Order: sequence, then structure tokens, then C-alpha cells
Amino acid sequence: MKNSLALISFLLVSTYAQAQNLVEIDTIYANEQKTVSMFFPNPIRQGITGSSNYAFSYNRDKEQYFGLLQATPGEESNLLVVTGDGEVYSYLLRYSQQIEKLNYFIEAAESIGNERTIGTEFAKLEIKHPNIESILDTTKSTEYSKLCSQLLRNPRPFDQIKYKDGVSIRMTKSIYYINDVYILFEISNNSQIDFEINSLNLYKVNGNNRRKASYQELLLSPTFQFKMPQVVIKGQKVQFICVYPKFTLGAREKLIVKLDELNGARDVALKWK
Repeated sequence: MKNSLALISFLLVSTYAQAQNLVEIDTIYANEQKTVSMFFPNPIRQGITGSSNYAFSYNRDKEQYFGLLQATPGEESNLLVVTGDGEVYSYLLRYSQQIEKLNYFIEAAESIGNERTIGTEFAKLEIKHPNIESILDTTKSTEYSKLCSQLLRNPRPFDQIKYKDGVSIRMTKSIYYINDVYILFEISNNSQIDFEINSLNLYKVNGNNRRKASYQELLLSPTFQFKMPQVVIKGQKVQFICVYPKFTLGAREKLIVKLDELNGARDVALKWK
């Protein structure tokens, strides 16, 4: 099993390196004060940064054409993006206090190749191995569960709270660990009616909603949810954790949590900076 994994990793790196040799890789500059926008010719399916001080955000629930890049001070890294048609795009990332370009409109010709090419090379080798993605997903879920359990046993102080009709929601500050952000939520139901959860969404907000032209909401989709309830029984409270891909907040950006009730109007929105 270990030999198969090592061989697969070697082939991925080799194929990726060969593609890079054929295409000149551009460098994109980012920082924590400004958001750099990248628009691709096809919807983004996956985006990965090589270092935790760079955050590439995109909609993981519904494929969209653009992603947002921010960075904190640190060494240079790289960004790998795969679009819905399988095209692969690669860029170098550098932190800079001064940014001259904030919007990138990527052309299809900038692709370094298609992921199906890698699949063809694997097929020629006829390597027999278990489902690697399934193994990795299971391992990561186990790691998430262990850390989330520990955080629930030793919770941090809640910083914000919002009430509506007997229902309240609280959250802790973001807890950064490797390439993920952990946030502990608490929902209390002090009303006489059970609260059925329709959705709980976290947004990164830029601008003022009174000035629609400059107001933007970016949905942050969780990669893992731990003990997320469907119903909060009347007179009870529940705590749970949502894990998000690492993100950073600029000077004018805030987080907003929106808790919506199923078949009801007790919707609660909590803003945090």
C-alpha cells in the first residue's frame, strides 16, 4: 500500500513538473488588506494553496467562475486551480504590501494541462490499489473529529451573542490550525417551541449593506461539521463546531453568521469582526 501511494505521488509530481516546464507560470501578489479576484473561463471545482499564509476562497456548494485571494506575511507559495472542465491552472504566490493588480481575468490558454491526462498515464501503468480518495477522506474526518471533541471539552470564551424571539446564537473567535479554521457555535432555545434549523451559513462581508454598490457577501462553505444539530429542543442549548478552509479578514471585512429556521421566521444574523 505504501509503495503504491509513493508511486502515485511521484507520478503526480512528475506530470505536474512536465506541464510547468511547457508553460511560463505567472506570479500573483496578495496581502491581508485587499482582496485579489481571479475570474476563470470555467467554474472553479477545486483550489489549493501550498502554504497556510495564503487563502483562496471560492464557492464550494455552487460552482462559480471567480475566487478570492488574500495573504498574510510569509514566504512565497503556489496556487493550483482545477475548473469544472478538468483544466488545471498554476500560479506562484507572493506577499506584498503594495498591490498594483487586484483583478485577474484568466484565459483558457493559461491552462498547464487537463487532469484527464494524468488519469491516462495511470491507466497505462495498470496500478491496482484501494480507493485513495476514500482513504484520505476517512483519515481526515477522524482527525477533524478528534480535534473538535477536544475543543468542545475545553471551549474558548464566546465573544458575540444575538437574540431573536427566545432563540440566541453565540460563536467563538476563529481557531486556526494548519490549513483550517475551527469555529465553535452555541444555539440556545429559551422559547416554548422547538427550533428546527433550515441552514446556518457563514459569510465574509466587505463593505456596507447600505451602499449596495460596494457591498459583497462571500459564502464560506464548511469542509466538516461536528455535532451539528437539526433541531434545538425548547429550553435547551447545543454546541457544535464547523471547520472551514483557512481564510483571512481584511481591515474592512467582517464575518456574518445567518441562522434560518425551517418553516418559521425566527431567523438570526450575527455579525463579528
